[in-house]
Amino acid sequence: MNRGRIAFQPLMLLCLTAATIPLLLGFFGSLHPALDSLAHFRVHLAVIVAVLALPLLTTTYLVQAISALVFAVVAFSTTTDTLNLLGSKPVKAAFEAKPANQAVYRLLQMNLRFDNRTPEKVLSLVGRTKPDVVTLDEVSSMWDGKLDLLKSAYPYRVVCPRPNSVFGVALLSRRPFTENEETHCFERGSLAVATVDFAGAKVDVGAIHLGWPWPFQQERQIAILLQPLASLAPTAIMAGDLNATPWSTAAHDIAKAGGLTLMHSVGPTWLFLPFPDFLRFAGLPIDNVFSKGDILIHSAERLESIGSDHLPILIEFSIKSGVDQHDDENETATVSAEQLRS
Repeated sequence: MNRGRIAFQPLMLLCLTAATIPLLLGFFGSLHPALDSLAHFRVHLAVIVAVLALPLLTTTYLVQAISALVFAVVAFSTTTDTLNLLGSKPVKAAFEAKPANQAVYRLLQMNLRFDNRTPEKVLSLVGRTKPDVVTLDEVSSMWDGKLDLLKSAYPYRVVCPRPNSVFGVALLSRRPFTENEETHCFERGSLAVATVDFAGAKVDVGAIHLGWPWPFQQERQIAILLQPLASLAPTAIMAGDLNATPWSTAAHDIAKAGGLTLMHSVGPTWLFLPFPDFLRFAGLPIDNVFSKGDILIHSAERLESIGSDHLPILIEFSIKSGVDQHDDENETATVSAEQLRS
């Protein structure tokens, strides 16, 4: 028995080394996008390394086990300032308190999923949360008629389809777009930008959707978007599915290009669709929000499933230079499942 256990130890060490190497390489994502792809799974790899290291603490590989365990803890800690693994309550840390004398606005970010089988859940959520602006990803052709049902409540909109693809973006607003300001679509439907009038305060609002990371074309896409991001107004808020975690080089490049601050994550928003929601903790926090200038973000929370593989995020924010008053809310049309099917 002891002989078998001793023979098993080198195999455990080999597995530990095999898991530690990609965890380490993920910290060098700026050198090559392949390494940044490894960084997205930093939490998962750190947990695997820690689990593999524990049995070796009582073996002759004690030093290697302790080293790997310490590294796993350090690696995991680099994600905890942006990651809320334990719940879906609003993240309070580093968020500004709601002002008593300023309007508070809502932004609803949703990856619709191009083939969503329950689109009525999407429209019902909009009706219940009554956001001022809505940023949407994966706006495929199936959504054309569905989103038209919101036109009376959200008459201001920009839709940016992606040619020959299902990954377009859209921006809906019940606040008017600024007069004489054009709306913009960039990089084949990857980014939509409009200047929205929030009670006299002009804010650039963006909806972004990046493609998959290496070995796919995310790096090229980011390179093309650098100039549009740099041209965002001094006060802006942008949300979307980055297909990248908050601690990745990709997310940092987006923030740097636009002079934006990345909001602390609400936790994993994406989970492989066939998996049950109680495994959400094992998903990835790839839906993210950026802001700059006079934007004050007060809270953010994940909402219930809408039939997508992503959870929606509801963000509350105000504007420093905004008018010191609470605007009366416009009524949002409630869309029933029956209307949707018609």
